[in-house]
Amino acid sequence: MKKVSAVVGILFIASCAPMKITSTWTNTTAVGRTYENIVVVALTKFESEGNLRERMEEHIVGDLSRLGLKAVSSYKLMGPTSFKGMNEIQVLRLFDTAGIDGVLTVVLLDKKREQYYIPARVMYSPYAVYQNNFWGYYGTMYNRIYEPGYYSIDTRYFWESNLYDLKSKTLQYSIQTQAFDPLSLEALSHNYGKKIVESMVKDGVIKLLKN
Repeated sequence: MKKVSAVVGILFIASCAPMKITSTWTNTTAVGRTYENIVVVALTKFESEGNLRERMEEHIVGDLSRLGLKAVSSYKLMGPTSFKGMNEIQVLRLFDTAGIDGVLTVVLLDKKREQYYIPARVMYSPYAVYQNNFWGYYGTMYNRIYEPGYYSIDTRYFWESNLYDLKSKTLQYSIQTQAFDPLSLEALSHNYGKKIVESMVKDGVIKLLKN
């Protein structure tokens, strides 16, 4: 009985992927190209996440750099206030001066906390081993029905990232993802950065320079 419950628990955990891509969009004119310098701009509205913006930008910059691409975080370029008080002309002029020709936005669209009830014993018929006698069957079903379970809180992060080409002034790529219960903000930033960079390379939006 314990073995069956343990197996079900393992399958449940394995089925909950820490992060998954929900949708992607690629501009039909987009071709794999090498950007001179990509600025990563993250927007997070949840104060409880602390310095998630800075961590997210740093991890994505690192993932792009490992491909041989030059990248910089908006946090390092502009500081914590980013483009506050600036207009579009000023921002584009700043990018031009810094040699930036690509912008990768990272937006935390939403964060949801949901509560689930998990029964103490998750077992389903047929109970071949326990149905041979009344008491064995009764004991098995009694534990399943009356033993108290527990509540678990699942936190989901909904992200969207867009890659803009400043030379053509067009959106080249968009990707939406969900992240489930990250172990830490560091793990969330690392996994997300790796996921979207791999997706852009796989879909031929940016050119892979290093193996």
